[in-house]
Amino acid sequence: MSQLRAHFPWMSSGREVYLNAASVGPHPTPAVEMGREWLDLRAAPHHISIPHLVNAAQHARERFATMIGADSTEIALMPNTTYGLNLAARGLPLRPGTILTFDGEFPSCVYPFMALGSRGIALERVPPADDGLPDEAELIRRIGRGDVVAVVISWVQYASGYVADLARIGEACRAADVFFIVDGIQACGVRPIDVHALGIDIFASGAQKWMLSPWGTGFVYVRQGLHEVVQAPDVGWACMTASADYAWLTQYDFTFLPDARRFEVVTLAYHDFAVAVQAVDCMLEAGGPAAIAEHIAVLGDRIVEWVSGRDDMRLWTPADRERRAGVFAIVPDDLSGTMARLKAAGVVCVPREGAVRLAPHAYNTMDDIEQALSAMAG
Repeated sequence: MSQLRAHFPWMSSGREVYLNAASVGPHPTPAVEMGREWLDLRAAPHHISIPHLVNAAQHARERFATMIGADSTEIALMPNTTYGLNLAARGLPLRPGTILTFDGEFPSCVYPFMALGSRGIALERVPPADDGLPDEAELIRRIGRGDVVAVVISWVQYASGYVADLARIGEACRAADVFFIVDGIQACGVRPIDVHALGIDIFASGAQKWMLSPWGTGFVYVRQGLHEVVQAPDVGWACMTASADYAWLTQYDFTFLPDARRFEVVTLAYHDFAVAVQAVDCMLEAGGPAAIAEHIAVLGDRIVEWVSGRDDMRLWTPADRERRAGVFAIVPDDLSGTMARLKAAGVVCVPREGAVRLAPHAYNTMDDIEQALSAMAG
């Protein structure tokens, strides 16, 4: 992955090891350059044409679609994951009943669905298994109960790094005629996925983490066939067919755009999505999700091996490659002391839910991992 690392020259200084992609992904050089180009254009906006804006948005839809095995017509640009999950919560035709999720989920998978109580819809959190990881068997057992109307889970858990078996859960949802909603932010771009094959109805992801893009960029995938079923909770000028001609915006016609763009209700941050396109292109040039996943898995093998040989800390993340992505959660006996040593060694990472969270990306090397492990050992 040296091709991708070359786009982050500061990483070769030796002063810092960045293992925090699960929080914020750094911009590669081509993305930074694109951002500067758009800032110059924004300073003299008379040089920006309407096609320039439209193309920036369409290219972003196409790149995000490539990352998840979707069609660009199924992608609506969003500022983050939460907006996409709110579209699912407020837009799907949910009858009164129960929505299932895992206890310990990121709050974006919880609060939008807790807000549906006035519609007779309750959010039920499935307790973790004895190892502290999501209990998929119990989730699947409950799906077929009869009162369940939807399941909302993270593809990868933000704290433990646990990778859900989306195929298994999706099959159970289809068998029970239950909507399947997925928060994809902690793996999108660094692990292959085919949303069509998995039967996912709505998949939401921000791009500011693993896809190395600006804050305020993300998308929601709405499965073909649901575009006219999902009732957009927000309506604006940008989602209407009558707004295609900017010269005649008052020729009102309450007809939505025919694809997922009907959920894009406001003026987009075109410059940020142009930057996102460059960031995603850098990842595709490095081999795309499959190649990046393999690189991260090799780095992860070393983390797993190292932690398994110690008695002063334990690995919360599953050791099995199939059940881990880029998030590695390590629970030390002394969390504050371990974090202090990592900071002193120039290792950038964060604590989450009582664990040290290491989040390497394709730009990281084995030397980076060794530096982090050495600091943790003291």
